[in-house]
Amino acid sequence: MTQDELKALVGQAALKYVVAGEIVGVGTGSTVNKFIDALAAMKDRIPGAVSSSNASTERLEALGIRVFDANEVGEIAVYIDGADEIDGGGCMIKGGGAALTREKIVAAQSRRFVCIADESKQVQVLGKFPVPVEVIPMATQRVIRQFAAMGGSARVRLKEGRPLVTDNGQHILDVTGLKIADPLVFESEVSQWPGVVTVGVFAFQKAHVCLLGTDAGVETLVF
Repeated sequence: MTQDELKALVGQAALKYVVAGEIVGVGTGSTVNKFIDALAAMKDRIPGAVSSSNASTERLEALGIRVFDANEVGEIAVYIDGADEIDGGGCMIKGGGAALTREKIVAAQSRRFVCIADESKQVQVLGKFPVPVEVIPMATQRVIRQFAAMGGSARVRLKEGRPLVTDNGQHILDVTGLKIADPLVFESEVSQWPGVVTVGVFAFQKAHVCLLGTDAGVETLVF
C-alpha cells in the first residue's frame, strides 16, 4: 500500500473512536485530512469539532461540520491527530505542520488522544525527526544557543524564503541532532525556557491509543 493509502486507512479506522453526540477534537496534517474527509459521513451524529489549526477549520467547515472555539466547550471526549514520530510509550514528536501549540491545547482539553499514523512514524527513541519548537521571535537566537548547548542544531523554519509565521503569529525552530530518551524531562525543561511557546514533544499529552497503518492493515497500540 502507498503511504497515502495507509493514511486513508487509519483515518477511516479512527471513526470508531468518535463519540456520537459529543464534540470531537481534530488535529492537523495530511493524515488528519483523511480523517476529516471520513468524518463527513457521520457529521449528523456529532455537534461539531474543535480544530487545532486554521487549515483544519477550513476543511471541516467546507464539509459542513461546525467548528467550535475551544473556549466555547468543556472537556472533549476524544482528540484525533497524527504524529511525526511516536515511541513505544505513546510519546510523540508533533509540529511538522506548524500547529503544535493549538494541538497541545486541544489534546490537554480531551479525555482521550487517538494518534493516527503510518508505520514509518514508529521509533524506539524520539529525535530522528526534527523537533519543532514554537518561539516568540525576539527569543530566537537565544533559544538556538540553548539547544546548541544541549548538542542540538536549531534552524528557523522558512516559507518562501522568510520565517514561517504560525496561526499564533510566532516562528518555528526545527531542532536536529537530539536523542530524546526521557521525553517528559525534555518537554518539561524546554517548556520553561523564556520565549518558548510550545515544544513539539508530546509526553504530558501523550497518545492513549495509536492506530498504525501497515501493509497488513491497522495495528492498534494501547499505552
